[in-house]
This record gives sequence, structure tokens and C-alpha cells, in this order.
Amino acid sequence: MAGGPRYRAPFRRRREGKTDFRYRLRLLKSGLPRALYRRSNRYIIVQVAAFDYAGDRILAHATSKELSKYGWSRSYGSTPAAYLTGYLAGKKALKNGITKAVFDMGLSKPSRGCRAFAALKGLVDAGLEISHGESELPDDERIKGAHISEDVVGMFEEVKARIEEA
Repeated sequence: MAGGPRYRAPFRRRREGKTDFRYRLRLLKSGLPRALYRRSNRYIIVQVAAFDYAGDRILAHATSKELSKYGWSRSYGSTPAAYLTGYLAGKKALKNGITKAVFDMGLSKPSRGCRAFAALKGLVDAGLEISHGESELPDDERIKGAHISEDVVGMFEEVKARIEEA
């Protein structure tokens, strides 16, 4: 590791690989709340956060684990689960009066049709206004889970209807 009187260590969260501060600053300059997508080993987390000097304020929050309340019993880390989590977070954000946001996928690597973009499509379909390109979003068959099984497609429709009712 470098040393000496002129060496300056990077910020701790950058060293840990948790935050890209240049990317974060660009998103914060928009002045809009951020729609955050984060993935753990088991779950998908979608939040809508607003900047505050004391720390970001979470305005709406949904995890894929919450989908079990609506009847989801399949994988919580799949593409359909990511869409439904984004859809649920979008509905919660609309109830809290948030209509516009910018999408923040953190350090996730973007690729066409990935789970992050499935969550983005869920947020947009819920009614949030988020700038995006249509070519990155997964197709409807993949979002519904047709690539997994026909049971998932039926369960997807039921869960989406229950979220709509709530």
C-alpha cells in the first residue's frame, strides 16, 4: 500500500466497494428522490430515498420478502420477484406523494434485461415517472416468469392483482 506525506486514503465506503461517490453526486444533483435497487444473496430491496444532510430519508421501502404477504412462495431473488418488489415500492411511493425519481442501481453491473431493470419496470408500471430507455427493460414473458414455469406466471398475476388492491 502506498504511503508517505502526500498519500491520501480513499473514503472508507469506497475502499469497501459499497459507494461510488461520483455516481451518487450526479444523482443527487438532479434534486429528485432516488429509487434505489439493492440485491442481497436472498432478497431484493427497492427504496425511494431523499437526500438529507443528516442522512438519506427513506420515503418508501419494499423487500421481496414482503411478497409472501401477497401470496408469493417462489424465489425472492428472481426476475419476477424483482419486478413485483419494484411495483410494490412504487405503489407505496405514490401513496406518500412521490411521483418522480431517478433510478440508482448502485454498484450493480447493468446488462440488458437484468433484475435491476425488472425492478425499474415495476416502479414505472406502478406510476412513478423515471427516465429510462425501453431497450434495457426485460420483455414481458421474462418478467412474468415464463422462463421458469407456468406456475410462476399464474402466481405472478395473482400477486400483482393483490398488490393493486392493497
